[in-house]
Amino acid sequence: MRLVVFASGSSGNCALVRCGDTNLLLDAGISLRRIKTALYTQGLTVEDLRGVLITHEHSDHVAALRTMAKYHAVPIYAPRTVAVRLCGAMPELEDRLRRIRVDEPFVLGGVTVTAFATPHDTDQSVGYRLESGEEALGCCTDTGHISGEMLSALRGCGTALIEANHDIDMLRFGAYPPALKRRILSERGHLSNDDCARLACMLAGSGTRSLILGHLSRENNTPRRAFETVRAALDAEGFGEVALHVAPVSGELAVEIERCCVSN
Repeated sequence: MRLVVFASGSSGNCALVRCGDTNLLLDAGISLRRIKTALYTQGLTVEDLRGVLITHEHSDHVAALRTMAKYHAVPIYAPRTVAVRLCGAMPELEDRLRRIRVDEPFVLGGVTVTAFATPHDTDQSVGYRLESGEEALGCCTDTGHISGEMLSALRGCGTALIEANHDIDMLRFGAYPPALKRRILSERGHLSNDDCARLACMLAGSGTRSLILGHLSRENNTPRRAFETVRAALDAEGFGEVALHVAPVSGELAVEIERCCVSN
């Protein structure tokens, strides 16, 4: 199994999961043109997708859905509440949407998919755990705090994409209006670099061997700050062997998925 991140950040989120002949898109928060171009670099077209997994209905995760549904028949998977809201905003999605249950695994081709709840400022926001054989990938961004549901779902994933949205000082002393700062810093906002570092160490302790930092803010973070904060925490806790990557806001990052390795 392989993860290829096409975009990760407040301006758009989209990634490809490849497993044999099964190709899944995780969110579609960039233009359909960009998605097609990115798929082309992987030797794929939209018709090669087995499905699109949606985490929640914010525009930076669903921007391409209306156009995609107009020209392509690829199924779109989302939790019930998210699906209802998507249909309300984009009625043309109704025939494409497949409603899924949180915490109830389902199979798409060669991949078992499980959605799990994430604490974000929209109802029924989810992350995804994807498994094939001994390989497991966890994808979890847009989270205001580290929840028990997240930890349980991500436990033992060989590879995990987690959120390092902002540097707290850059956010607090930056140009954002106070209301937006409060939203980001809330329990249903986004994870800071420091929170991400704590989550990274927890996952490393459960057996994760490869981590990808995603959903970085352009205004309130830098790839270097995010990497150095999480790397220092991992090294201090004795997890120097854990590979660490930073997903680009725009541009591709490809990572091979590590095998499940649950630690006691």
